[in-house]
Amino acid sequence: MSSRDRDPLILGRVVGDVLDNFTRTIPMRITYSNKDVNNGRELKPSEVLNQPRVEIGGDDLRTFYTLVMVDPDAPSPSDPSLREYLHWLVTDIPATTGASFGQDIVNYESPRPTMGIHRFVFVLFRQLGRQTVYAPGWRQNFSTRDFAELYNLGPPVAAVYFNCQRENGSGGRTMRR
Repeated sequence: MSSRDRDPLILGRVVGDVLDNFTRTIPMRITYSNKDVNNGRELKPSEVLNQPRVEIGGDDLRTFYTLVMVDPDAPSPSDPSLREYLHWLVTDIPATTGASFGQDIVNYESPRPTMGIHRFVFVLFRQLGRQTVYAPGWRQNFSTRDFAELYNLGPPVAAVYFNCQRENGSGGRTMRR
């Protein structure tokens, strides 16, 4: 079994449903309160009410990034007719800093899944320059791929996702083999 077969973004169908395969080139850390977001981690809606802290790597403050947060399972994993739902969009984030140094062009909307276990995906793209990315007119039926193509963002440089279901839900997402 190759490492690609064990990639949590592939096993969790983030690659396929949201992204094409890519190579991570920039470190990214996302934290809700004191909980790190790791691929496949279960977080409750009460834990993700407030926008997370996002730290990104890189080595040149003159390089800027765009952060996208989407739910590919809206309104339910069995009928994702609103795929993808845009929860947050931050542009012009300088390398070596975090989302708080960028421009919120679509404000953070906390996850509130009502049916099933939803994946919430954070994707980081390198921008061609400052102020080159603009807000879409809607949140539902957003396409991360089309958005990246429209603004010439190229492939992602980092991505991570967590699972979330309604507060009193139980169980976890099972991986298909």
